[in-house]
Amino acid sequence: MSAMDRAALIRALPYARRYARALTGSQSTGDAVVADALRRVLAGIGNDLTEDAAARAALYAAIGDEVRAAEASRVLDLHDISLLQRMLLLLTALEEQPLTSAAAACRIAPQAAELELRLARDGLRSGAAARVLIIEDEPIIALDIQELVERCGHSVVGIAATEAEAVAIAQAERPSLVLADINLGAGGDGVSAVARILRDLTAPVIFVTAYPERLLTGEAVEPAFVITKPFDPTTLAVATYQAVTRGVRPL
Repeated sequence: MSAMDRAALIRALPYARRYARALTGSQSTGDAVVADALRRVLAGIGNDLTEDAAARAALYAAIGDEVRAAEASRVLDLHDISLLQRMLLLLTALEEQPLTSAAAACRIAPQAAELELRLARDGLRSGAAARVLIIEDEPIIALDIQELVERCGHSVVGIAATEAEAVAIAQAERPSLVLADINLGAGGDGVSAVARILRDLTAPVIFVTAYPERLLTGEAVEPAFVITKPFDPTTLAVATYQAVTRGVRPL
């Protein structure tokens, strides 16, 4: 594999890590899957991965292969949406891949992928309901997120505009899911707020940011769930479903 191929893979890694973490529901498990997938791709002979899109596609497909292989040797708790359906939802909503690319990564025909996606979207609301804390300093955006969250079947226990408010609400309400913006302006930092909350609360966290690759550098503790601003209702629905059901745990 050429140096250009390796450079493209390096640029694709943050997105592959986001996908694997969201699919498995765990930072450590997702990163282990990506490591195995990367070895699988690097071992390929004759792959032309000079384009970033091709590198991302190769990693997405290899991640799927790794998770499916683990599924074959272990019974996974998939709740109401199958592993294939979760993969398609995450690839099209979270990773913003076109249907044809998502189908290719899942090793199925586009027509089959379209049907599975339709079934998956119908099953999203059947996931466990969560009590959600929203950390967002822009009031209009916070209300929009609240509406989307409630439309997904969850309840909102509080909206915090600052780091201090977020910690106070979390201590009082004990949410089962935290949805946090990264930049809170003068009100502090979303990552810091979440770190303080998780000192005495165990709950999945979804971070919202316009720059997801900045959270997936491998240089610090990183989130399992990251969605990109601006996002549509389906993306939020998929992320909350995966967070609440804790994804699948193939390792």
